[in-house]
Amino acid sequence: MRGAPVSAPRPGARPPHPVLKSLLGAWALAACSAEETAAVEEHLTDCAACADEAVRLRDAVALLHPEDSLDLDPTLRSRVLAGALGRRPARVPVPDWAAPYEAETARLDALLRDFGDSEWRAPVRLSWFDGRQPVEREVTVAGVIGHLTEVDGRLAGALDLPPPSPPPADGVPGEVRSAWRDQGRALVRAVSFAGGEVAGVPVAYGPLSLPLRDSFLDRAFECWVHAEDIAVAVDYPYEPPASSHLHHMIDLAARLLPTVIATRRRAGLAPPARGLVPVGAPGRALHLEIEGRGGGHWYIPLDSPAALGTPEGEVAHVALDGVEFCRLAAGHVSPGEAAAGSLGDEEAVQDVLYATASLSRP
Repeated sequence: MRGAPVSAPRPGARPPHPVLKSLLGAWALAACSAEETAAVEEHLTDCAACADEAVRLRDAVALLHPEDSLDLDPTLRSRVLAGALGRRPARVPVPDWAAPYEAETARLDALLRDFGDSEWRAPVRLSWFDGRQPVEREVTVAGVIGHLTEVDGRLAGALDLPPPSPPPADGVPGEVRSAWRDQGRALVRAVSFAGGEVAGVPVAYGPLSLPLRDSFLDRAFECWVHAEDIAVAVDYPYEPPASSHLHHMIDLAARLLPTVIATRRRAGLAPPARGLVPVGAPGRALHLEIEGRGGGHWYIPLDSPAALGTPEGEVAHVALDGVEFCRLAAGHVSPGEAAAGSLGDEEAVQDVLYATASLSRP
């Protein structure tokens, strides 16, 4: 028995789901008409299943062009975003505090996309400051991505997300990358749907605990730092984060410095405080001026993590470039080598520079 014919959609009407789904292959190959392209892309904002299929098809199409360079048209991203947001705003916006993590994981994933076996096994030199001196060790690119997956898993645990599948023993590149990328996407998706409700959820880092919003900034910072490590290992240029994202990362570091200074004093790695300061009261402060990308001004309390840093309490002034400050915080520059200009109490200057380097970790 012959089925009834399917009637064509009315002029101006949105085609039904089966028709739009059948166009995904042609859309991925950029073979649709302008009207079909508009209909498909509008549909992708509403249909999660088709959106996932569209991503898979686009990835498959990219594999057909292995000779393409990583050097993308610099206007491509802005044109794609302008076109997408011009048609319809995002229904579930990413929180501001998760945007740097989303951006940095996307940039690193783009760097990894065309890696072959030799790049995945390339030696990467990691460096940090152990509180007293610079330390280095060497791992492979695959090892770096496995490490990022493991530490990002702490955020996944705080959000009750399932842990990623452990990386295979033989370090198959595609599986290592997929485990890290899938977990990152799941994290961004989870906080986007939860909104501000989860911003304060605590995430444990050994003895330290950070609210989830700060943990996302911390993970964005480490993702950028290790992406640069990888780029150096494979001799590929890599730009710092966007200025607004870098500013948030620097702000997190500045807020952590009073606690790190106090920790170094308890360990005998810094001179004792000059005096006791009541909680919330102003005390001695160092004026941290960050210039250039991510710039701003912070007043770091010196005598107690609970004290208030104010311009009136300034006893020293340190000025650094934003990227230089971040490389100091990553342990890529030692306190004695940091290109910092300073005035005032030299002991306070050294306390802050050494505490900044001590923010780094393996």
